[in-house]
Amino acid sequence: MIAAHSDWSVDQRKRWVTIGRSHGEGWIVDAPHHTGAVASILQRLAAKSAGQAVLFGIDCPIGLPRAYAEQLVGPETFPDFLKTLPFDALFFRVAKTLDEVSIHRPFFPSGTISGKGYKDALAKALNLPNTAAMSRRVDLKTADRPAAGQLFWTLGANQCGKAALAAWRDLLIPALKEQHVKLWPFDGNLSDLLVPGQTVIAETYPAEAMRQVGLKLTGSKQSQESRRGLASDIFGVMSKLRVNPSSELRREIESGFGTEKSGEDSFDSFMGALGMIKVINEDCNDGAPSPVDEWEGWVLGQTA
Repeated sequence: MIAAHSDWSVDQRKRWVTIGRSHGEGWIVDAPHHTGAVASILQRLAAKSAGQAVLFGIDCPIGLPRAYAEQLVGPETFPDFLKTLPFDALFFRVAKTLDEVSIHRPFFPSGTISGKGYKDALAKALNLPNTAAMSRRVDLKTADRPAAGQLFWTLGANQCGKAALAAWRDLLIPALKEQHVKLWPFDGNLSDLLVPGQTVIAETYPAEAMRQVGLKLTGSKQSQESRRGLASDIFGVMSKLRVNPSSELRREIESGFGTEKSGEDSFDSFMGALGMIKVINEDCNDGAPSPVDEWEGWVLGQTA
């Protein structure tokens, strides 16, 4: 089968994918490369799988905060909600001012703003009791990692909303029209979904994947030296996961994923792939709570 992980971004230049292929009792993993055209990524992965299952992980939220979703009229699950959205829906247009925010246009702001109280005002505009209600349960801080960004707030380095909108509009909505594409965890347990000929899309979080495989950076992932300092530990984890790197991937790891700024993105792409392989190796222990929240979803492999 194929396990592929894309470090997602609203900027196509920052989208990198790492692809692993099951081989015997182990895996062969290639070096990260640009994801390429979104419209064809699933078809390209399916072709590589030669009729076997494909697991495609993307580093962005797949789901909506329940407190917000309960105000929507009609759809009862996140996948059903996506299927109601046309390509040019108001939902995909990030609001420039708070006056433009509504249940049907919840993302804010589209540009830089200054001052305090904007997050509180955004929560109020969305009929939410407080800013905490803009987070899904899976986004909350755990003992091992900080909180993820809040979906509707689209300002700052930690924001994830614009990337999510791009993924939902350009990837998920077209993909869900195909019978062979499933959305985890909404469509079932991972072990039941990974069958020959089927493609499964799942939400990932590289910081969470690193925790899962037992890796911890000393310093910032933006630093090549920090990434290079992790090389020995990475090779140790790969050995435990029965992952054989291509020669190019080995060079990437040894070099700290290069001197370019994009090294941070390719590093995240690779970390996510390791986390996915760990989940598959452990009998698809996907970490999803039972029952699954049909609006909020979950991060693959997260147990905290």
